[in-house]
Amino acid sequence: MLVPQPPSGLFDGPQHLYPVRVYFEDTDLSGVVYHANYLRWFERARSDMLRLLGIDQRAAHEAGEGAYAVSAMDLRYLRPAKLDDDVLISSHVAELSPATCRIVQRAFREETLLCEAKVRVAFVAPNGRPRRQPRAWVAAFQTVTVLTEGPDPA
Repeated sequence: MLVPQPPSGLFDGPQHLYPVRVYFEDTDLSGVVYHANYLRWFERARSDMLRLLGIDQRAAHEAGEGAYAVSAMDLRYLRPAKLDDDVLISSHVAELSPATCRIVQRAFREETLLCEAKVRVAFVAPNGRPRRQPRAWVAAFQTVTVLTEGPDPA
């Protein structure tokens, strides 16, 4: 039996593109996407972006090396998505340091920007303290880092 794989998006240059469709479960009573669902979509897109870069978060966690944790997130909601909309999540690495990276993510319906997130993730040891990311991971991020703006606190 042929079993389809879950969508993982793709890279278009340094941009990771991840499609989602708005289902009834994603909406609130007014028929628009509930605000917290953008967080879920952004998390899925980030996780699949890392997977496509060859970053195995599960293996690092199971080996006791550490894991990524969101340390800051700045969200802007601009337009609503609605039932049956096709939404494209665009993600790119905008800043990279030995222990953290900042990822800019945007949700679009066609050319309309719906929501934008600036996410800072930190690599943390099992005890919760920040530590350097594995060198191979930093190298993978460097292949797709786009410095489009100066550092910001997010």
